[in-house]
Order: sequence, then C-alpha cells, then structure tokens
Amino acid sequence: MIVTERFIMFQISENKRYFEKNGTPFFYLADTCWSAFTNIEEKDWEYYIDYRKAQGFNVLQVNMLQQWDASQTDLDIVPFKVNQDGSFDFNSYNEQYFERAGRMIAKATEKGLTIALVLLWSNYIPDTWASQMTVKQPGQLPKDMILDYVDKIMGLYDQYEPIYVISGDTDFQTSEVIEEYYNVALNRVKKNNPNALTTLHIRGRENDIPSVLKENSNLDFYMYQSGHNSDFQSMSYELAEAFYQKEPKRPLLNSEPCYEMMGYSRKVYGRFSREDVRKAAWQSVLSGAFSGVTYGAHGIWSWHESGLGFNTNIGEAFETPYDWRDALHFKGAWDYAYIKEVIESYDLFDLVPSQELLKNDTSDIRVSKSESYIILYIPSNITIKLEGDYTSKRMMYIDLENKEKMFPDAIYLDDMNITRVSMHRFTRDALLIIKK
Repeated sequence: MIVTERFIMFQISENKRYFEKNGTPFFYLADTCWSAFTNIEEKDWEYYIDYRKAQGFNVLQVNMLQQWDASQTDLDIVPFKVNQDGSFDFNSYNEQYFERAGRMIAKATEKGLTIALVLLWSNYIPDTWASQMTVKQPGQLPKDMILDYVDKIMGLYDQYEPIYVISGDTDFQTSEVIEEYYNVALNRVKKNNPNALTTLHIRGRENDIPSVLKENSNLDFYMYQSGHNSDFQSMSYELAEAFYQKEPKRPLLNSEPCYEMMGYSRKVYGRFSREDVRKAAWQSVLSGAFSGVTYGAHGIWSWHESGLGFNTNIGEAFETPYDWRDALHFKGAWDYAYIKEVIESYDLFDLVPSQELLKNDTSDIRVSKSESYIILYIPSNITIKLEGDYTSKRMMYIDLENKEKMFPDAIYLDDMNITRVSMHRFTRDALLIIKK
C-alpha cells in the first residue's frame, strides 16, 4: 500500500510546550497497542483503527518488536528467526514480519493515525530491569547492530512519518545502556531524518532521564509513566510537575497512566476503573502534561484472545486481561477523547500549573490556568476555595462521566481573600471551568 499524500501529523510549537499540525495547536491522544504486529489479525487491525479514529484518537503506541508480556497468539509471526532454545537470532530478520508491520502502519496512516513506534524495548537491552527478570526471554540486541537495525526500520517505515520512541519502559542503570544503545539510536534517527519526532518511554515512577539524553537536542519531547501500582497513583501529577520544570523545555505527556480494568501491579487485588484512569489523565494534564495523554485498556495493549494464555507472573504481574473485543469498548476511551475535545475547544495550549490558587487542603484537586480560563479537576465533591475574587466570573461544572453541566454559586470572603465555590450536585468527578 502506498500513501499518496504526505500526512504530517506532528510538529513542535515555537515555545516547546505543545504539538502543532500545519501551525495549529494539536493534542496528542494515543492508544496503547504494544502487541499489534505479533498479535492482531489484519482484518481486526482495520476494525480497531477505524473505531479509535472515530473516537478522536490520533496516535497508536506500538512496539516494533515482540512485546515480552503480550498475550498468547495463534499467529506465530515474530521479527527474527527463532533458535532451537527459543531465543531470537538477531542476525536473521523475518522479512514477512516487517512486511506485515508495514501494511499495518500504512493502513493506520491512511486512516489519519500516527504510529509512535518503540524501537528498543527495555528487555532487549542489557542492564535494564526487564532484561534482568528471571523469565524466559528472546535475548538482547547486539550493540553493534543498533545502527543497522535503526536504518532498516526507517528505510521501511519513515515514509509514513512515525514518531520514534527510542526506548520502551526503561530505566537507566549503566552508561553503556544510556550512551551506546539509546543515545546512539536517537542520534541515528535524526541523522537519517532531521524532521522525525523522537522521545523516550521510561519506566514507571522514573522522575528524570540521564543528562546526556536530556541535553541532546535530538530529543523532541518528554514522556513519563505514572504506571499501574495502586500505591503510587499520585505520580500522575507529581511526575508532571517534575518534568514540567525541566530544562530544556519540551512538550510533555503521561505516556502510560493506569490502564482501564488493569489489575493492580504485583497482583494486589483490584482493578483500575473508568474513573481511576480518568483521574490519572486529568491530574496529569492539569499539572503540566497538557500536550497530550495516552489511554490504555487491559486487553488491547496485550491483544488478548479469550481462551489463550497470559502470563500473570511476568513483568509487573498483572491479572488476566479482558478479551480485546470487550476491552476495545471500555468507556474510559471516550473520557480521554473528551479531554482532547476540552483542550482544543477551549484553546488550552497555554496552560500553566497553578496549584497555589487552591486553598483546599488536598493535592488531588489539580488547578491550571490559561490566558482565558482557570481549570480545576475535582475527583471528589467538595466546596472549592480559591485565592482571589471570582464572584463576577462565569463558572461551570462539567460532570466528567455523563458530561452534564451546572452553574455554581460563589461567595467572596474579603477578610481571607478567598472565593468559595458551592459544591456541584454530581456524584462523580468533575471539571470546574472559570472564565477569567
């Protein structure tokens, strides 16, 4: 399949805080589909991309190589020749695999979706948490083939203008990993195509990246991962605050908040609900990560077929996924699409985290302001206290589950310089929008 028209999806804004398409601010809304190239029938791929496109998604995050914790599949197609012991022969590419991936990328691009392509997932790199797991793995890419591998991928797919995600779910334990794998690959991508967009997908709760990568002008935007551990969901906003302050400034997004209906990591009992994943997204966006956000459904990222296996002991040890046909229709994806709608329709690309305005004693409520609006995410209903007098301003609550609206009363307490905004009447989380 040949794409007849160049589909330029993303550029970086002049102020380095958000994405643009043809000079217009543009919100990165991605779905997580790590296991696409090994697990999805091509007819199902087309159904999937049509559905996500109709919801408003514009990016699909996919692993170029076999996802180490994917669900089992009957397709039996992997990127390299398989040795007798089950490991990959990295010197022998399976060209059928790469041809199939090319057809899938071309189809997504034709539909107006950009592929964010992870080149080097952490289990294929030495001295990372994933490669050190004591489970059967396909092996590690030899260091001396990184350049040829990057050249091959770009030679096949650069015409479709993917985003190149250099690393996948990685930590940074050694200088060899940092400089001789990731930095080498990053520089090669930009040498081959200076206009290609690049980023790093890092391990959950990592609050920085090594200086040699952070200071490399070939890196275009930051991703962080708040992750799936139920004890650390505050990472959604804490990491946003941390990366928002980093220099050099770059667009920033939460590339892996908790996935809808994912079991809590480490087999802790429970699953993340629609409301949980919505909370993670809004807390990220209003805390500095307003250039985009990534959704995940437990059953889509691993592409799970009921009746086939899923190893609940590998990686972070998640409970069994839902069948992909069910997971595709989880309601949380619509909630993420609504975030994009709000950011773009209210032109909130100049947001600045403004937590100092909030006088309620909690960090769960998140506050941000633009030139025209003050926006609050309120996960649990409460009378809102804001520094300053906003009684003459137009205020509106939006119920984030049902999208119903109401208009609150407000009282200004002159002696405290605080405006008290009455509670909304919804039973779920809400957005408060104040027109300045």
